[in-house]
Amino acid sequence: MRRLRRRQELLLGLLGVLLAFGACEAVGRSGIVRRSYLPPASEVLARAVELGGDSAFLDGVGATLKAWALGLGLSVAIAVPLGLLLGSVPLVDSAVRVLVEFLRPLPSVALIPLVSLLLGTGTATEVALITYACVWPVLFNTVYGLGETDPLARDTLRAFGFGRLSVLLRVELPGTAPFIAAGIRISAAVALILAVATELLSGFGQGLGIFIAQAGLATDGTRDVLAGVVWAGALGLVINGVLVWGERRLFPWTPERRADAHGVRS
Repeated sequence: MRRLRRRQELLLGLLGVLLAFGACEAVGRSGIVRRSYLPPASEVLARAVELGGDSAFLDGVGATLKAWALGLGLSVAIAVPLGLLLGSVPLVDSAVRVLVEFLRPLPSVALIPLVSLLLGTGTATEVALITYACVWPVLFNTVYGLGETDPLARDTLRAFGFGRLSVLLRVELPGTAPFIAAGIRISAAVALILAVATELLSGFGQGLGIFIAQAGLATDGTRDVLAGVVWAGALGLVINGVLVWGERRLFPWTPERRADAHGVRS
């Protein structure tokens, strides 16, 4: 049952991609829109494949992924312990709640000039902005997941004399882990978007966003811009797919996974 549903979802997704591709191809070749504004989708796809053999372009993609990984890793290292602290100690949560609610709505892109002045341009600025933006989904998912921990299991361990740290490691952290993983998956997409956006706004250096920005300044560079966007979308799709696969393997006890397993058995 589960395999059939996944196959249907895959076929429907493929159908949607083919319809979008066909529509863009038809508009690009019909003359409704000038080719310099919207090249045919086949030409964009061919250029994206061609870029896969360009070592300089791949080096730029590698630089973007490096900033993405560093920023995401730092955000997880900061948000998970902080979320466990806020979720476990109500006094600390009350003390910092106003500060958290003040900082959370600030858009990371708006901080680019300030961070650039402090850290200069390059990977350091990207990593700092990615870290700031990605802390929040992981942090709030950690706090929320901690609140959803089974109180009976927690109280049972305490009744048997287990300390606060033992309860955290044996019950609360395993119960919160699926929520943390969901926050990381959300932050992974945010990190990639912000990495490319930061490079786009900086306009120089190395990275996928730099390639798109420079192509946008070139004569008839729309095809290269769209090819770079295809690469960005493909990277996001692959990253999300890997993280979803990891969640399914690491957390089979979640309600969604148990429902799937029950559907397979029935």
